[in-house]
Parts: sequence; C-alpha cells; structure tokens
Amino acid sequence: MRLKLLRHAPPVTGGRLAGRRDVDADCSDSTVCARMRHMIGDPGQVICSPAQRCLQTAAALGLDIAGTNPAIWEQDYGDWEGLRYEDLPDLGDLSPEQIAAHRPEGGESFDDMTARVLPELQALTDDTLIVAHAGTVRAALSLVVGPAALSFSISPLSLTIMRNTGSGWAVEAVNLTAEAGCSP
Repeated sequence: MRLKLLRHAPPVTGGRLAGRRDVDADCSDSTVCARMRHMIGDPGQVICSPAQRCLQTAAALGLDIAGTNPAIWEQDYGDWEGLRYEDLPDLGDLSPEQIAAHRPEGGESFDDMTARVLPELQALTDDTLIVAHAGTVRAALSLVVGPAALSFSISPLSLTIMRNTGSGWAVEAVNLTAEAGCSP
C-alpha cells in the first residue's frame, strides 16, 4: 500500500502560527498546482483534513475527495495559536523526544497528535493520498524515525511518499515540491 501525503498550499496567516485555526490557502499559482497534480499521478482514494486550507488545496488540484477525517487535522498548539512566528518559544535546547512530549498550554504535544493520527494511517489498506498538514506528514514519518520526524522540513504544497511493506513502513520521498520540477 502506497501512502502519499500532500501538505496544503501556503496558508494565509499573516506570519502567525495557524495550527487549528481555520485559515485559507493561497492556491493562486495555477502552474505550480498543475505540476503538483501531475506529480501526484493516480492518487488512489483521497482523504482530506476538514481544514479549509486543505479543502481549498484539494479543489485547486482537481482532486476527488472520498471524505474528510478530523483525526488528521494539524496539531493543536493551544496558547501558541495565532502567535507571530518570532514570538514562539525557542525549544532548541530540547532533544527530539522532549520536543515531541512538550505540550503548549491548552494544546497537545506532537506525541498526542501522533496518537491521534497514526491509527488512521495504519488502518489504510488501499493506495491513498492524504491532503493535510506538516504535522500530519511528520506524524506519518514518525512511523519510521520516531520523534526525529520533527526535524524534517515539510514545505507548503509538498509531497511525501511512503509505502507499507507489510512488515513496516518505508519512506520513498520527502518534501517534493513542484517548483523543483521533481517527480516521484
């Protein structure tokens, strides 16, 4: 089973952390959207986060959504939601395991999010495209590398591809973008 994970197009946040805030996506570059749609190829079934930015991205790429799943929504950053990026706390001295366990006040940790997301991904039996968030992609990558998945850069409108081998998960590609002209 092949799992493709597409992060939504650039969120319109005014330089602020979106997390669970329902913000729009900038899907205005039709050339990049067309390239990404070509890169995706046959998506299999398409499951989308219910976030507006994900639904807009799926529509801009002409994807036929089989359904939405609230379990694959982005991490809830609690009191950090809506903060300017430069005002977010610096967690740089923490290990990946400590960062994964860190829970912002009123929110959830990466570990909490993976506990919500991973059962949904592991239950898939058919080739699937998930249209979701950077956190969702990192949660999927944690199936292979654990909390070190937090070190991956996941660009807006990027594609990550994994395969369930039957005895575990393998990563085929991470953070493929249409601007780079890559194809899986």
